Amino acid sequence: MRVTLRASVAPSEDESKVRGAMTRLLSVEPAERFDGRALVLTAKGSESLTDMRDQLRDRHVRAAARRMLLTAMKGSSTSLMFNRQAAAAGVVALCSSPEQSPLGPIYATFESKGVGAFIDWLTDYEPR
Repeated sequence: MRVTLRASVAPSEDESKVRGAMTRLLSVEPAERFDGRALVLTAKGSESLTDMRDQLRDRHVRAAARRMLLTAMKGSSTSLMFNRQAAAAGVVALCSSPEQSPLGPIYATFESKGVGAFIDWLTDYEPR
């Protein structure tokens, strides 16, 4: 399982603040690169998403996250968007469109050979 977070960095923004918002979505220290316009963080393993999983449960948005992940699923990957301002405060807030995050969303791509099982795990879904 691999997660990649990507966020644009405007010339007027402090790159370290964008990085801080992004790293608050992960439970481990990610690898990072900056391509001049966007910051990209990468982490491996489901342990990197335990905090995100807990917040999806605690904020009662697992069903919405599951629906978004299933809709975005392509092959062995899926994706979500997160509100950047909420992430800066340590809150996992989903966006259904880029316009819902005034500074631009944080795009998350999740890749896994068992992407369906990953979605079940992240959204704490148990089939009946």
